[in-house]
Amino acid sequence: MKAFILAAAYILLLVQASCNNNGPADKSNIKINDQGVNIAYTDNGKGDTTLLFVHGWCIDKTYWTNQVNFFCKKYRVVTIDLPGFGQSGKNRKVWNTEAFGKDVDSVMSQLNLRNVILIGHSMAGDIILQAAINAKSRVIGLVGVDNFKNVGHIQSKADKIDFDKAIDTMKHHFKKITFEYFNQALFYKTTADSIKKRILNDVAKADTVIATACMATDDFNEVKTLTGMKRKLYLINSDYTKTDTTGFKKNNIPYQVINIHATGHFPMIEKPQEFNTALAQVIKNIK
Repeated sequence: MKAFILAAAYILLLVQASCNNNGPADKSNIKINDQGVNIAYTDNGKGDTTLLFVHGWCIDKTYWTNQVNFFCKKYRVVTIDLPGFGQSGKNRKVWNTEAFGKDVDSVMSQLNLRNVILIGHSMAGDIILQAAINAKSRVIGLVGVDNFKNVGHIQSKADKIDFDKAIDTMKHHFKKITFEYFNQALFYKTTADSIKKRILNDVAKADTVIATACMATDDFNEVKTLTGMKRKLYLINSDYTKTDTTGFKKNNIPYQVINIHATGHFPMIEKPQEFNTALAQVIKNIK
């Protein structure tokens, strides 16, 4: 056991040293904001390609820690807290895809990032797509993580009514509704209890007004935006729910899906090694 601990510590030091050889461990000394809203971030490693990771709903940039440690040896790796979450500011009223897309653009422009591969988890799929449309000259690739699973699906009137009711209920019973949703729909039977506890704890700490506003329907058009991108979309998705590729084929949207087996909605922390291997292959394909 003692030898194992020493070996683990040595490996950790090697990882840290490798990142440090490529640049400062964390270069987030520039203050970034979008229209007066502070955006917290980390900036590690260096290289001719930048990986910019954007988290999903009610979590934060720390969910990419394993990816930072793995990829900073070869690339510049940036993670952000979207406004309203983590350590970023909350001083605005609009929390839709367009606003978050501008936040990501502000990070890219103020850090002068080039050859950017945007990686977005969950709701950040649409966000990085919007950001890429806004800054085509900076972005060379898009990677969704457990999202874009039913592109082109048209919500019926009945579904919309039910959804709006659920959002209204969430406003008054946020913790109860979200915990039920995560436990029933986003965790897999093999998801570790420690991971469940971490996620639910972060959800419980979220600003309920902002979190609910993020879930409200906006006028973002996935199909139109994906078609306008004229770029291949890569997806690293958990297969606990199937990715319906009908919409991609119907609208001639180039795509590739890599499935991570036996995880819930958070493959980057549930199976980080397998996820990193998949992402490394995607980056190779993009470059």
